[in-house]
Amino acid sequence: MQARSTKLMKAPKRKARAKTGVRMPRAERREQILTHAADFFAEYGLTGQTRELATACGISQRLLYRFFPTKAALQAEVYARTILGPFEGAWLGNLTDRKLPIKQRLTDFYGNYYDKVLTRRWLRLFLYSSLAEGDMAPNYISAILVQLLETIVDEACFELKLEPPGEQDFKRELGWNLHGTISHLAIRRHIYHGPHTVPHARMIKAHVTSFVAGLPVVLEESNPPNGE
Repeated sequence: MQARSTKLMKAPKRKARAKTGVRMPRAERREQILTHAADFFAEYGLTGQTRELATACGISQRLLYRFFPTKAALQAEVYARTILGPFEGAWLGNLTDRKLPIKQRLTDFYGNYYDKVLTRRWLRLFLYSSLAEGDMAPNYISAILVQLLETIVDEACFELKLEPPGEQDFKRELGWNLHGTISHLAIRRHIYHGPHTVPHARMIKAHVTSFVAGLPVVLEESNPPNGE
């Protein structure tokens, strides 16, 4: 993934200049800035300059700062809307609905997660934040992923009549086995531009099946005997 902050889009700049000076309601202008900012930081990284962002929005840098006094404040709002926003709270509830088999619950969840969260823009923002040692990725992991990873393992263990790992860190690592695999599927296709010959829905189902089938063996071989 390459940041292109030194070669910012010339075509969008020309369009932006054509719109400079157009008045718009405050709420609409704020929405426009946030939409452009999410695209801008996804393309050029979190080090992209606000001057260039303002140009892309067709406004002055001074007006940009009237809506967001600092770059950090703007990025915090982009995080809340673009990183946190797509995750639907109902998904966690659906994962614990034991009327459905765990494989169906996981397959349904990751089908939605792949389509609505693991988009090209979301992945690039998340990866750029990690590379820049920003707060977006760690905050997302602590706010959402920790609970998700534990839920995946707990629900699979319940259906399989297995004792969940007592060590929380190990439980989360087991959850990462599935979550990381599906996230990397999206990275390969959206970031690495890998081949799309096999539909992602088919691969999600295959990875879920592999995770559920392998969990009993993993737990048996990974848990130390009593007393050790």
